Amino acid sequence: MRRSVVSVALAFGAVVIGGVLGSYDGPRPTVSDLPTPITSLSTFEVHVAGWVVAPGVVTVADGAIVAEAIAAAGGLRLGARSELVNLAAPVQSGEQIRIPGPEDVAAGDDDEGPIRLNTASAKDLESLPGVGPVLARRIEEFREANGPFRQVEDLLQVSGVGEAKLASIRDLVQVP
Repeated sequence: MRRSVVSVALAFGAVVIGGVLGSYDGPRPTVSDLPTPITSLSTFEVHVAGWVVAPGVVTVADGAIVAEAIAAAGGLRLGARSELVNLAAPVQSGEQIRIPGPEDVAAGDDDEGPIRLNTASAKDLESLPGVGPVLARRIEEFREANGPFRQVEDLLQVSGVGEAKLASIRDLVQVP
């Protein structure tokens, strides 16, 4: 009887060991053996201009906001009027983000006085009679390419501004 108990115990042990060894396929992978997931963030470019440390084209991740684009451009310069910009607004590919400086005024801040040609945004310029988005952008581009206006009459050098248009806006603009 003792032999049969030993035989049964040996048979049971063999089954258990065989089951364990049979299910073992080799070394178990460790965390470092597992493939690294590929994280691919979609990125795009925006143009950050104005009162930032390094104005120019920067790359931001999909879903970025204005504050992240500013950070990619080196941050704000001393005197930047960030309160005039929605820092939480989402940015889109190809967008220009303009950070105003100390001489820039918020829309409505300077309603009593003339528009300053050297600091006015395209939106401010569009408030002038006969100035739409295209002409406002031409005025901005002229200023960016040639520097500040020295006198109001310099507007005549901008394509689309003639004597009649200048006469209609002369008293509404100024060159500091």
